[in-house]
Amino acid sequence: MSLIETIAYRISASSRAKKFSQFLKLVAPQPHESIVDVGVNTTEYSATDNYLEKFYDHPDHITAVGMGSDTEIADFQARYPKVSTLSGDGRALPFAENNFDISYSNAVIEHVGTRDDQRRFLAELFRVSHRGYLTTPNKYFPIELHTRLPLLHLLLSKTNFDRFVTLIGKSWAAGDYMSLLGENDLRALLAEVGISDYSLIKNRFCGLPMTFTVIWHKDRP
Repeated sequence: MSLIETIAYRISASSRAKKFSQFLKLVAPQPHESIVDVGVNTTEYSATDNYLEKFYDHPDHITAVGMGSDTEIADFQARYPKVSTLSGDGRALPFAENNFDISYSNAVIEHVGTRDDQRRFLAELFRVSHRGYLTTPNKYFPIELHTRLPLLHLLLSKTNFDRFVTLIGKSWAAGDYMSLLGENDLRALLAEVGISDYSLIKNRFCGLPMTFTVIWHKDRP
């Protein structure tokens, strides 16, 4: 692992730990409450993937939804035997309205596709639970967090950005892999879905908003 990747991993690990503490403090899940985690990594690429499943004290109250082959889903279930696991599309969840106490999604909405796909994804999180927790990177942070590239996601067109990442061996980041959101984009999506009772938190690194957290309540008095 290069020095840049090592530093980036440490920053990412610290960020995920802080967001998990944030979730416990601000959403305050109770031991008996049900949580649906939408968009889990059925294949793990780092020790901090699927942070909720690794560190939440009541994994038997988590339902994890991910996309992958039958083998990948089975491997995930084997890693987290207390978690209920199923393959599913976050844009069309197979659950009734308010089926869960809490919906949870960490850095997934930027990967689900077009603006309409993102709206559908957010609407489903809102539909199936009483309150929710979602995070996503800030489009306008100067370093693109997936590729570790500075500024190019802001300076280049999508076509040229895709060409560049392909040229340097990161073709996985091209195409439909990500559609980043700024604060205004995120607030607009929340309004389109009808989420009005929410808090948007800017998680900062070196004083700049690196990621956003959104916490909402559907039926708070």
